Amino acid sequence: MTMQGRDVSERRACRLAKQARTTQRYRCKPKDDGPVRDLLRGLSKRWPRFGLPRLTYLVRKELGAVNHKRIERIYREAGMQLPRRRKGKRRGAGRIGPHEAPNRPNASWSMDFIMDSLADSRKFRNLVIIDAFTRECLAIEVDTSLSGERVARVLRRLSEVRGLPDAIVQDNGTEFTSKAMLAWSHDAEVELRFIEPGKPMQNGHCESFNGKFRDECLSRHYFTGLEDARRTIEEWRNEYNEERPHSAIKYQTPNAFRLDWEQRNNVDSKTENLSATLVPN
Repeated sequence: MTMQGRDVSERRACRLAKQARTTQRYRCKPKDDGPVRDLLRGLSKRWPRFGLPRLTYLVRKELGAVNHKRIERIYREAGMQLPRRRKGKRRGAGRIGPHEAPNRPNASWSMDFIMDSLADSRKFRNLVIIDAFTRECLAIEVDTSLSGERVARVLRRLSEVRGLPDAIVQDNGTEFTSKAMLAWSHDAEVELRFIEPGKPMQNGHCESFNGKFRDECLSRHYFTGLEDARRTIEEWRNEYNEERPHSAIKYQTPNAFRLDWEQRNNVDSKTENLSATLVPN
């Protein structure tokens, strides 16, 4: 029964219902979601594998304080959710031994190989080297074959512009256990830390990076040849270091995180322009 049917004033009806008159008179005033929606679409087009948390950070960086629930609603209405990946049955894993987390740049590097194919079905390999503290991708060496001598050569070239780490974490592949690598580590006085066989998450920093590298670069591009792959991958590496916000370092870019750490700790950076200095062989 309405107030008109009962011939009751709004004031009396609200008093009987114990409801504020401001609530009774409230009229929804929808906000203009256009700017947020357009920005989300633009960011999703540029970064198609970014999920809601990272897109939320980028929207707020561009537009200021925007309620995360509003961004989530627009994101859902626009149908921009990433498809969920099917996961296999979870099985128990052996306990990984304790290890000391890096607390500064160059404390620990990680490296690994990841494979992909060219347009003519030829396989090529990518040697990935990252700094476990800053999350920077220091180098991605691309070629159809990468021997232990080639890995040592990349590390020597990298040490000239970046300095040497205390230790490098890697698996037990033949390239990493070769005589050339052991000789380099002895001469450079860098500890090689080998993970246990069958336990890739003991090199978790590199495994995490490899997933992003595969998802955001390798799976998105069709490489016409080796030079095309090198150029495209190097462009993505620079973008990863200089533009891509990383959730593990409070959504800073790896380069910005390192520079901020160096300023706070009064450390002079040896690497002014790592991307321009490192030219793949």
